[in-house]
Amino acid sequence: MELPVIALRDSLLQSIKESGRLLLRAPTGSGKSTCVPSMLLDGGVDGLIVVVQPRRIAARMLSRHVASLRGVRHGAEVGHVVRFENCMSASTRIVYVTDGVLQRWLQENPDLPDVGAVVFDEFHERRIASDVALAKCLDLQEAKRPDLKLVVMSATLEVAGLKEYLEPCDILETEGRSYPVKMIYRGAGPPPRNGRQQVQIWDRVAEAVREDISREDVGHVLVFLPGVYEIRRSIELIERASWARGWDVCPLYSGLSPKLQDAAVAPPREGGKPRIIVSTNVAETSLTIEGVRTVIDSGLARVAHYDPVRGIDTLMIEKISRASADQRAGRAGRTAPGRCVRLWSEADHGRRAAFDLPEILRVDLAEVALSLKASGVEELQTFRWLDPPGESGLATAERLLRQLGATDDLGLVTETGKTMARLPLHPRYVRLLLAAQQHGCVAEAGFIAAAVQGEG
Repeated sequence: MELPVIALRDSLLQSIKESGRLLLRAPTGSGKSTCVPSMLLDGGVDGLIVVVQPRRIAARMLSRHVASLRGVRHGAEVGHVVRFENCMSASTRIVYVTDGVLQRWLQENPDLPDVGAVVFDEFHERRIASDVALAKCLDLQEAKRPDLKLVVMSATLEVAGLKEYLEPCDILETEGRSYPVKMIYRGAGPPPRNGRQQVQIWDRVAEAVREDISREDVGHVLVFLPGVYEIRRSIELIERASWARGWDVCPLYSGLSPKLQDAAVAPPREGGKPRIIVSTNVAETSLTIEGVRTVIDSGLARVAHYDPVRGIDTLMIEKISRASADQRAGRAGRTAPGRCVRLWSEADHGRRAAFDLPEILRVDLAEVALSLKASGVEELQTFRWLDPPGESGLATAERLLRQLGATDDLGLVTETGKTMARLPLHPRYVRLLLAAQQHGCVAEAGFIAAAVQGEG
């Protein structure tokens, strides 16, 4: 079956040729992540085509898949670059990168001289690095690089505001290629007693998995949980259960080794065991895990929010939006009809936010503020924000940068600040490492910084 986005090929190439900018709304299963970069390459776009993904696992998997589709060796015509992993060569034309990598490239070489097109995939996730990189690319296109092509695409998007931001640009839309997904709501479970949950989420997940795999015509099961702790507790319960014999139980989260990530998402082998994949939201978009017939969704995610008392971001468990829930449910309908078991009520679903809050409006801004100042942006309030952050958030970030010696009293970046901006860490931890270098304890300081920023 032909992927729906292929029908847009001529319109897409015409739009990108005429305006240099395109907003593509394409839902799950449309083929946007795999086909659009190849369309641009085969359509004559010069230079490197950079495809921006919000997560490392998606960049790695998509680059391998596209290389396979094009019949080329991975790392040659098609490659990827993520933190600690560079798989591209002088012959690479399509490269999948994380938004953090693109932001680093823009800081090191703002004109992107070898790049012919930048494709922002899954932009609805609204990560700070993607917002900032898009703004810089728009400025670059207008000031120095009118030849640079920009494509912004997503499965779910509030198109109106973004279209105004990208003007002049065209909007193209396509349908997805997905199968029916039966929705099952299980309610929220018994209310807390004395401030404590009577039934933990991993108990409810294990019970939902047990019920699902007892059915006939069952494939892989994909479970969504908020974090690594909940994943481990759930896997412990499932692996101890007699009813789970004959099933492989695989964790999936961003901090997992690439080898174990690949094992969780690998295509099913003939005669191989079915899988129960217990994941954070890394499997919510971009990834197609073949053979998934059931999604069991806790409806929760760990989300970073700035804590003004502690002065750092803290991860809080909160309800996901309806848009995120739809993305998760869509994982069950990619290759066959499926079902999605939601561990909350339909009434609760209707009360949830339509979309997730952009990262720029909820997290610490010190790192992005330092990056912008190091790249020549003196007044943060005048930057080309898609959603301008609050004045108090910017003021807090600038005050911290002064305290760390990254900027002077006029708000201009110092030599220390330029050094700090070159390291992909929060300014607090970069300053810690610089001080540790002077005292001969870099290894100990690095361990502390890693422990503080670790995911749980």
